[in-house]
Amino acid sequence: MRVAVDSQPPQDVTRLLKDWSNGDTSALEALMPLVYDELHRLASRYLSRERPDHTLQSTALVHEAYLRLISQRDVHWQNRSHFFGVAAQMIRRILVDHARAHQAAKRGSGAVKLSLDEALASPENQPDLDLLALDDALNRLAEIDPQQGRIVELRYFAGLSIDETAEVLHISPATVKRDWVMAKAWLFREITGAAASA
Repeated sequence: MRVAVDSQPPQDVTRLLKDWSNGDTSALEALMPLVYDELHRLASRYLSRERPDHTLQSTALVHEAYLRLISQRDVHWQNRSHFFGVAAQMIRRILVDHARAHQAAKRGSGAVKLSLDEALASPENQPDLDLLALDDALNRLAEIDPQQGRIVELRYFAGLSIDETAEVLHISPATVKRDWVMAKAWLFREITGAAASA
């Protein structure tokens, strides 16, 4: 399932983002109603993969992401795809911070589970993977190949399409497709190898 990032005219959101970048605080007030539902769907998508007793709710996740987004002073917003790419980074960080705090509170017992379903395109019976393992593997991938790491973040966490990811990164859709396949394979090997040796 991909997050729809085109329910509002892209030019409206892009114009408001650019106005916000130029210091117009009223643009942010006009922007949030246009993107709130999409941010909420994005948050719900990731929280649906969490454990049933997860204490973080979609609305709280959206509000935390919103607070982090409005504190971004030096971002020069390009368009709505760029906005959702940054939002994906925020949501990833919030979820990972929450998972680390939960794991610390439990003294390491019970990793926070996250099914990667289509993201790693692995065999049907793949094991559940924990969010911290994914984050660690994604950080290692970003060190080896920053572009592949960013593609995974945009495709998996922001739910952007191949074309939207290409637009955000200023590369061709063919490059995104190629790197997406390679990154998924690398992450699957990295995470399942770590799980097998644990």
